[in-house]
Amino acid sequence: MLAAGALMVSCADYNVTDNFTAEPDPTFVEPYKDYAPVKSYIDRSQYPNMTLGATLKVADFNKQELAHAAAVTNFDNLAFGNTLMSGAIINEKGVMNFLAMKDLLDHVEEIGGEVFGSPIAANANQADDWMKVLTAPIEVKVEPIEDKVVDYTTMETFTGTAKSGKPAIEKNYDGNDNALKVPKKAKVYIVEDFDLDPYGEYTITFWAQVEKDETVICTFSDSTIMENGNKKKYAIKAGQWRKITVDPNMKVRPAANATKGYFMIEGNLNSIVYIKSVTVVHNPDNHRPQTAQEKKDTMQYAINQWCDGLMKINAGRIKSFDLIDEAIDAKTELDNGMLDLKHSLDNIFWQDAFGSENYAPEVSKAACNAYQKYGGDPSELKFFISESGLEEEKKFVSLQYWISVWDTNGAKIDGINAKLTLSYSEDEATQAATEAALKTLLENLASTGKLIRLSNFDIKYKDATGASIAAADIKEAQRQKLADFYGHVIKSYMNTIPHEKQAGICKGNMADTGDPVGLWSIDSKSKDWVRTATYKAFCDALSGK
Repeated sequence: MLAAGALMVSCADYNVTDNFTAEPDPTFVEPYKDYAPVKSYIDRSQYPNMTLGATLKVADFNKQELAHAAAVTNFDNLAFGNTLMSGAIINEKGVMNFLAMKDLLDHVEEIGGEVFGSPIAANANQADDWMKVLTAPIEVKVEPIEDKVVDYTTMETFTGTAKSGKPAIEKNYDGNDNALKVPKKAKVYIVEDFDLDPYGEYTITFWAQVEKDETVICTFSDSTIMENGNKKKYAIKAGQWRKITVDPNMKVRPAANATKGYFMIEGNLNSIVYIKSVTVVHNPDNHRPQTAQEKKDTMQYAINQWCDGLMKINAGRIKSFDLIDEAIDAKTELDNGMLDLKHSLDNIFWQDAFGSENYAPEVSKAACNAYQKYGGDPSELKFFISESGLEEEKKFVSLQYWISVWDTNGAKIDGINAKLTLSYSEDEATQAATEAALKTLLENLASTGKLIRLSNFDIKYKDATGASIAAADIKEAQRQKLADFYGHVIKSYMNTIPHEKQAGICKGNMADTGDPVGLWSIDSKSKDWVRTATYKAFCDALSGK
């Protein structure tokens, strides 16, 4: 291929993934055309556990185009972010769609590649709709409740509320009993002063008589009774007492902000309405919240179902997973000064059902059992706790605390997957502080004795004022500074983390986005992938230069 007059050489010339040929191939130009695939520069004898990973979407990988070719040619393993998490796979009915994941794993197995598993449990990107259905209130048997009965036949005076008109008690109206007289065009509460159940459904029954056929409009506690988008008109035939029922089929409920229970009639334009009696009854909500134990049992079922489906498709092929992701709250503290886990009133969080101390133990137990059930070798299985912001000392110490609690309670936790958020700055003081924080982070991670993986390895470029430099605007000299910092991070990791504890580094984006984060830039016209100085920096750093 030719682009801008420079010869493009196929990455397939350097392909080291068994007999698989990556098609089509990412391309590259001088002065970096002589470099081999990035992963080939790792000295496997000196760094036996060191791996290089790349993150991409399942759909992009399954297309088997440029992103796929770059990934399988240059990286040891692939990560797929939230596209292999339960939120992308399970619908609200609990049906799991693993078609894309099956295609991916079958192809990766065919070419001898590896996948790093997406988080098994987290706070975000979970099957929230399904979990809300599973943990919804339970239907129970309830009995109707009689809220109030008003008998106007025995009343001497009307002491209720009239929004308009002057209602009164008509004595001996029908020759025997008294009745409430509702004048034409009046608005009268024919029953009031009863407690409201905001979740109940109400039935209001009243006996009415008119001298001419009439209709009335009814309002229940600030909520006008509607039908087909219009105010419902209740017909009263003339000549005798008629029983009018406003029933639950109309879904009669008080308005959301109503505080006073009442039932008002209005709209009688042709005839006076006489009321003999009114009865208010409601069916309380026939659901109750699940108890803490019921919710725990339900969520135990959910995690077992999810892990069973996941590991059945996996069939032992993915051997390393993030167990849980982003569990720690950034602000809320426990009594011991450690940061608490995140909790939610809106969504269902696994830790809220299992309890914070048993979050990781419950998830790892379910995942381990399912992994082994479907042919996975338990000696090969590795679980990581994935967390961001660990350059903050308090968050790092809090993570250590929670891992210790979870370890004590029987969780399988092999490593920490530290998510990086890095920028190179032209301001010397800012850059020095960034490098010092990185040094401390790596030393802290090394001190845990766990396997250590760095992910989200994308470094943005900022000028001396703190403004970001876009990929389209970055100069060659700036790109070189950025590449040098990439090399610095890689070498710092390899020199600080004990060799046997190095679980590798995972690139966030292989090619430039709006930011110059890629080992490749993307030619604006041809859309070819072109190696950048960062590609060389990776190769040199991994080889120990």
